[in-house]
Amino acid sequence: MKITSCFFVILLCNWILFPMKAKSQDRVLTLMTYNIYHGEDPYYPGKSNIKEIADLINQIKPDLIALQEVDSMTLRSKAVNREGKQDLMLELGKLTGMKSFFAKAIDFSEGGYGEGILSRLPATFHTYSLPTPKGGEGRSLAVAKVDLGNGESIVFAGTHLCHEYAENRTAQVVAIQKVLSEFDGLSVLTGDFNFTSEENGYSLLSKGFLDAALEYGNPQNTYSSKEPKIRIDYFWLGKGTDWEIISVEVLGVEYSDHKPVVVRLRY
Repeated sequence: MKITSCFFVILLCNWILFPMKAKSQDRVLTLMTYNIYHGEDPYYPGKSNIKEIADLINQIKPDLIALQEVDSMTLRSKAVNREGKQDLMLELGKLTGMKSFFAKAIDFSEGGYGEGILSRLPATFHTYSLPTPKGGEGRSLAVAKVDLGNGESIVFAGTHLCHEYAENRTAQVVAIQKVLSEFDGLSVLTGDFNFTSEENGYSLLSKGFLDAALEYGNPQNTYSSKEPKIRIDYFWLGKGTDWEIISVEVLGVEYSDHKPVVVRLRY
């Protein structure tokens, strides 16, 4: 009788302890996206917003962050910074201690304009130009192949779709899907998509990706930061992966005309 009791206790301990151990080995990632309005406070023209954005990043401590509307060594950055042209990704990298990458979409104002990624994790970076069949401003896709350790990796991609033409946005979604399909493993796509859930581009992305905010529940509007009337900033999670969405948060700050979005994931 005593032997049976001891055996039962051992089984019970194993049942309790081993699942807890397995759970602790799950990976949790904190991810962020933010359209930073080329490093200028939209509500106080001529005032830089980079320090406030860096302070926010240091407070949130994301593993990866995608940034949109990023200037690199433009005359516009000189006018805002007042101390000379500024590479916003390098500056944010210095202020946050993260590895920075700039994916130029177009030449602009004697410098470049496009997307950025900051990473706390080892990563290799790539830039892809996106199509503009209707013309208008060029766009890019910034991709980070991130090493999570233990042979695992994740593809983290950030973009800013055309604000002028739905036809361009649709073509850009198709191009992005093709690019990401060429990478193995987990994939996350984020950024400023300039569409709502009623547009064709949203429907196309929904076929291969999960809208994280919708999956989590009660999606919040992201634009504008003062009067948020629409949701155009998204996190898309590649289907076929056992994601657990811990949280999706739209932050109530007004350093840009968009609100930043923070997602925490376990897989």
